[in-house]
Amino acid sequence: MDEARERLVANPDSSGRFHSDWLDMIYPRIKLARNLLTDDGIIVASIDENEISNLRKVFDEIFGEENMLFQITLLCNPKGRSQDRYVANCHEYLVGYAKRQLPKGALNVPKDDDEISENYRLSDDRGPYRELELRNTHREFGKHNRPNLYYPFYVNGKGEISLEPKRGYLAIYPDWDDGFEGCWTWGEEKARTQLNDVVARKVKGAWKIFRKNYATDADGKATKQVKSIWTDKAFHTEKGQAAFNELFQSREKYFQSPKSVDTLRELLRMATDRESTILDFFAGSGTTAHAVLAQNAADGGNRKFIMVQIAEPTPEDSMARRAGYATVAEITKERIRRAGKQISEGTCHPEWNGDIGFRVFRVDTSNMKDVYYRPDELKQSDLLDMVDNVKKGRTAEDLLFQVLVDWGMDLTLPVRCETVKGKSVFFVDDGAFIACFDRGVTEDLVKALAKHKPQRIVFRDNGFASDALRINAEQIFRQFSPSTEVRAI
Repeated sequence: MDEARERLVANPDSSGRFHSDWLDMIYPRIKLARNLLTDDGIIVASIDENEISNLRKVFDEIFGEENMLFQITLLCNPKGRSQDRYVANCHEYLVGYAKRQLPKGALNVPKDDDEISENYRLSDDRGPYRELELRNTHREFGKHNRPNLYYPFYVNGKGEISLEPKRGYLAIYPDWDDGFEGCWTWGEEKARTQLNDVVARKVKGAWKIFRKNYATDADGKATKQVKSIWTDKAFHTEKGQAAFNELFQSREKYFQSPKSVDTLRELLRMATDRESTILDFFAGSGTTAHAVLAQNAADGGNRKFIMVQIAEPTPEDSMARRAGYATVAEITKERIRRAGKQISEGTCHPEWNGDIGFRVFRVDTSNMKDVYYRPDELKQSDLLDMVDNVKKGRTAEDLLFQVLVDWGMDLTLPVRCETVKGKSVFFVDDGAFIACFDRGVTEDLVKALAKHKPQRIVFRDNGFASDALRINAEQIFRQFSPSTEVRAI
């Protein structure tokens, strides 16, 4: 407050900068997400009532308002939040955007077998179908404002249909029992081309016109549109908490209010195929990774996940800290381990490869020493420190994955370590890439590795037994494997 005790900030509970701080945090992440997104990929954000309007503004600016795909209302807490000031909020929002507008039906989800058998009880040579009334059931539409959708079908006593008047055929219009002149949902041209999908049937003594609605589309896929309000109990936060506690075999809340696995699985069904990669900027308890593993096991997919989580300390007096989890990231990793084990022990799709593994990387400085000296600033005694250009404490695995990143290679490629001529050698992607960072590399080792004919190979710059061998290594590969790219770091 100023000297007159007038408030200087809009929000005294957060120094007046709550929204600004939040926007400073979220804006660069969404900007980065757009750069990483594939042309047909989507980004989904879960947000509550407090920031939905601000989030929409950020998304509209970065992705374009026209590229908003959906805003789903998720009933996640039916009991409501008692700490809310006026009304106990029970819901959150799921907001989805893409780089461009996607084709109609792009977010449809598969229908399950029970749903098909229950709702599509009729069948013909094209498969199971149901009959939907062709008349528009919304009375705000009718002949008065849709005259092009008002025309007759002609039906005989056997239920045979024509769009042309014939002897013995009765004209059927989309009129209501009270005389209101309605309209069809199809124009006459569409009805003419799809007349085989039109059915006439008597209902309470009067003829009605129906269309066949098949369980599968023209490609044989059985899908349905997702609704904009999700109220299923499987999506409730308490289900997410129960699943988390079951994994950790504890009634204590190591993590407060984790999202439901089923919520994430439904989003995966909407927005991914079996080979998609899913990135979560706020991994938290690891629900997204859990959902990816579960969905892969259910449909035989090979989806990959990237979970990002800072090493946020758990509160010192928390149940998580008492259980040995010093950071949220440690909870994330343990959740993924336990979820993978639980899923692999359950009923799985016969085509699933059973992959529940993951690798953990930590953001750090480069493995290579930083050099900030100009030549005239160096002393003779400094030269000995520059013999090895790798920082102390860095492992061979650190160097390996830095090289993979530098070369733009997939960090999930299979890696095996073997001993060759007494040295540790990494074989990546079944030997397409080979790396050896041991010291004392000999000519025999270089020849042995050259005979594997890898696409690429890398050594430590000062790892060769002699300077002469460092120079001759490329000549050896030209002899045994001329197409191999040889590098030293």
